[in-house]
Amino acid sequence: MKKLIIRLAIALVVLVILGVIAVGIFLDSAVKKGVETVGPMLTKVEVKLDSVSLSLLSGAGKIKGLLVGNPSGYKSPSAIQVASGSLSLQPSSVFSDKLVIKSINLQGPEITFETDLKGNNLSALLKNVEASTEGGTAAQSDPKAAKKAQRKLQVDDFLITGAKVHVSITSLGGKSATVTVPEIHLSGLGQGPDGITAAELTKVVLREVEKAAVQASSTALADLTKDASGLTKGLGTSASGAAEKVSKGLGGLLKKN
Repeated sequence: MKKLIIRLAIALVVLVILGVIAVGIFLDSAVKKGVETVGPMLTKVEVKLDSVSLSLLSGAGKIKGLLVGNPSGYKSPSAIQVASGSLSLQPSSVFSDKLVIKSINLQGPEITFETDLKGNNLSALLKNVEASTEGGTAAQSDPKAAKKAQRKLQVDDFLITGAKVHVSITSLGGKSATVTVPEIHLSGLGQGPDGITAAELTKVVLREVEKAAVQASSTALADLTKDASGLTKGLGTSASGAAEKVSKGLGGLLKKN
C-alpha cells in the first residue's frame, strides 16, 4: 500500500511537471502568434518575432528577433529591429482579465529614421496605429485579432537601452549616418482598473522612440545637409537651391518635435 501511494505521488508530480511544460509551450507560441497577429493589424506593416521563452513559475522570459517593417513609400527594409529583449510577467495575471507585465527591456535595438525632411517613417507608423483604432476599423478587418488587441495590460517598467538610429535622408539620395540614443524609460503604464491596450501601449512607445530619434539625429542631419551644400558648390544654382531646401526642411522637422 505504501509503495502504491509513493508511485501515485511520483506520477502526480510528473503530471504536474508535464502540465507546466505544456502550458509554458502554449504561452510561448501564444505570445509569438499574438505579436505577429496584432502587430500588423495595428501598424499596417510586417511584424515578425523569431522566438519567445516564458517561465510560467517565475514569469521571466526572453524574446529574440523582433522586426517591425517600414510603412508604404519608405525604402529601408525595416523601421525597428531588436535582436534580444527580456520581460517579466506576474504569473497569476496570465489567465486574468488584465495581464500585468512587471518589466520589458529591449536591448540594443536598430532603429531606422528615414526622412524626406517633411515627414518620417516612425511618424507614419504612429499614424497607422492611430488610424487602425479609429471607428472600429481594426474590429471590422479582423475581429479575433481586435479582441486580443483590446485585452487590458499593465506595464510597470518599459526600458529601451543601447539603441542605435540609422538616419537616412531620401532628399539627398539616401545619405545616411548612425547615432546613439539615450535610454528610453517609461513606467506606470496602465496602472489602475482600466489598464492600457496594446494599441495605446504601441502609441506611447512609438511617440517616445520618434522623439528620441529626432533629437539624437539632429546633429547628424545638420552635418549631412552641410555635406550636401559643400557637394553642390560649382554645380549650378539648381543644385544649391536643392541643398537650401533640405536645410529648411531640417528646421521644420525639428520644430515638429
